[in-house]
Amino acid sequence: MNPSDLDTTFLDTKSLDHAVAHVRGNAASWSSTSLTERIALLERLLPRVISRAAEMAGAGARAKGHGPDSPWAAEDWTGGPWALAQNATAFLHVLRRIATGRDPLNAGTVHEGNGRTRVDVFPATGWDRLLLSGFRAQVWMRPGVTEEQTRACAAGEYRGRPGDPALALVLGAGNVAAITALDILHKLYAEGQVVIAKMNPVNAYLRPHFEYVFAEFVERGWLRFVDGGAAEGGYLSRHEGVDAIHVTGSDRTHDAIVWGTDEKAEQRRQDDVPLIAKPFSSELGGISPCIVTPGPWSDADFRFQAEHIVTSKLNNSGHNCIASQILALPRDWDGTERLLDEIRRVQRELPERADYYPGAAGRLASVRAAHPTVEAYGDGCRLLVPDITDHDDLLVTDEVFASALGVVRLPGAAPAEFLHHAVDFANDVLPGTLGATLIVHPRTEKAHREAVRTAIADLRYGTLGVNCWSGVGFLLGFTPWGAFPGHTRQDIGSGIGFVHNAFMLEDVEKTVLRAPFTPALRGLFTGDPSLSPRPPYFVTHRTALTTVERLTRFTAAPSLTKLPPLFAAALRG
Repeated sequence: MNPSDLDTTFLDTKSLDHAVAHVRGNAASWSSTSLTERIALLERLLPRVISRAAEMAGAGARAKGHGPDSPWAAEDWTGGPWALAQNATAFLHVLRRIATGRDPLNAGTVHEGNGRTRVDVFPATGWDRLLLSGFRAQVWMRPGVTEEQTRACAAGEYRGRPGDPALALVLGAGNVAAITALDILHKLYAEGQVVIAKMNPVNAYLRPHFEYVFAEFVERGWLRFVDGGAAEGGYLSRHEGVDAIHVTGSDRTHDAIVWGTDEKAEQRRQDDVPLIAKPFSSELGGISPCIVTPGPWSDADFRFQAEHIVTSKLNNSGHNCIASQILALPRDWDGTERLLDEIRRVQRELPERADYYPGAAGRLASVRAAHPTVEAYGDGCRLLVPDITDHDDLLVTDEVFASALGVVRLPGAAPAEFLHHAVDFANDVLPGTLGATLIVHPRTEKAHREAVRTAIADLRYGTLGVNCWSGVGFLLGFTPWGAFPGHTRQDIGSGIGFVHNAFMLEDVEKTVLRAPFTPALRGLFTGDPSLSPRPPYFVTHRTALTTVERLTRFTAAPSLTKLPPLFAAALRG
């Protein structure tokens, strides 16, 4: 279908056509831009991120209703300026290695064994080891991919396999500020494509900030931002001048674009006759589980992990495709009720805020209707359903995309038995494969190493966080971000393809991300030592706003003089 086949009565098609023609006309120019100049462009972008950081984060905070000085505003820095600076510096790290004649991947970072190849991607620098002590990420390649193939295929855009000049359409997300910007960076730097970025109407207020940050790319015709809704997105998706599409949204968004919304849409899907056959990558969310393995937890462990779980739910009011929606707990563990009581306490003590994303009130009302005795905390929109028993429950079948958490109790007081049931439940019952979180005490993992290893291997998720909310994988830049492979356009699930991925690895299966089970000092007693205090992305971190502001400025321009105030803020939290 061509754009001329659509109802364009209320569209400014002339402006959209001009934008496509202008950027497409500069695709060859970007393809011929040298590695040295691409590096320089990123180096010049970072100061622009910092000069607009406060305004960008403040705009998000005000749009959400809590203001730039609120403790909640830390998330607007983390998911905005810091994520953008972190991802840009990740690409810079890899590109500088290539520019000096080195392999993208350090010696010793690629491991092959038991028929699988794994790549250590984080920490990648000394600053990573210092600032996120104890955090690690390993990318698992698809079965059958060898170490030699992994090394040879990394960063192909810069090692003899550049893509043809092409124009990509990025359909931006409305929930997290950095998503659109990071998708732009990926298309430009990992895939070598110029970009039309359509802003989401929910956060179109970010456009002037992005245009400032990416000013050189805009001025040289490699990037253009446009506004609009579904009509503009549909027109651009079907435009003959657009070569590839990347969308962040829901499976419904994908299906509307690919199969249409008329009475013939379902037949097209069944017959695999899409309206659009061009390359289409996507990140579409799903229902993310947080699985808690029984173990010898202390009172402090219960408090810390409750804060961790609540963070994975309430960051951005739950308006995250990776927000924990189902908490899978051992039915017969004596710690289950203790953990739930701590989760209730954290929910009660947090400052109030509203669920701001369009449609959230209606979705929460549906949860209340399905569960008349649901527990409500804070301002009444933090919902907890403590005992879901039906696999047809709304919280098990539909992504709520708001601050509602459901608890499913699974059999198995022993770790191995519980993990077996939890993996089957996550893989076979919950829709979506974007991310999952697995919490396990270090002593439990040591005593049940094979059971934990099997669970990690068997969970079919694009990012699995072990003692770390899987959403952290979105932020790091070095970690590929996307759904577990296997979805098709007819059954799109959580999407197809990976973005971010600064090492530009091919044939990725998933990322396994690890963090300390406990913060610094206490880790000495749990067998999980690190220098990491309470992470600043925790919703309970008392100085998160100051810490993430300082972390953002450090990330964009590291300096030893910036470390003392950064560490001081982090430790006070």
